[in-house]
Amino acid sequence: QLQLVESGGGLVQPGGSRRLSCAASGVTLDYYAIGWFRQAPGKEREGVSCISGSGGSTNYLDSVKGRFTISRDHAKNTVYLQMNSLNPEDTAVYYCAATSRIPVTRSSCLPRVYDYWGRGTQVTVSS
Repeated sequence: QLQLVESGGGLVQPGGSRRLSCAASGVTLDYYAIGWFRQAPGKEREGVSCISGSGGSTNYLDSVKGRFTISRDHAKNTVYLQMNSLNPEDTAVYYCAATSRIPVTRSSCLPRVYDYWGRGTQVTVSS
């Protein structure tokens, strides 16, 4: 059974950086596409960044392009989200999710294609 655990959240000042980690246990992530999603209070969950199983395809939400970078370390069975130039609008609970239902060369930020979800980590951007 695949289990995902997010870490790295916390309080950060505007303009600061944070790196989130999504560690998997139980199954190797090699053939899973991974997505990072976030949900702010009163808002719907949105896809922030997603990466294919191969690592060769990535997607980013327009508002985070140029600021966030998704990457994966197959040896550590972990996926990262490097977040730079954070602003208060980035405040949310961040979730990682995994799916094996799409081709290993493709990425997707559609929540409905993901089967496994972590419990989330809170990121608060505030001075």
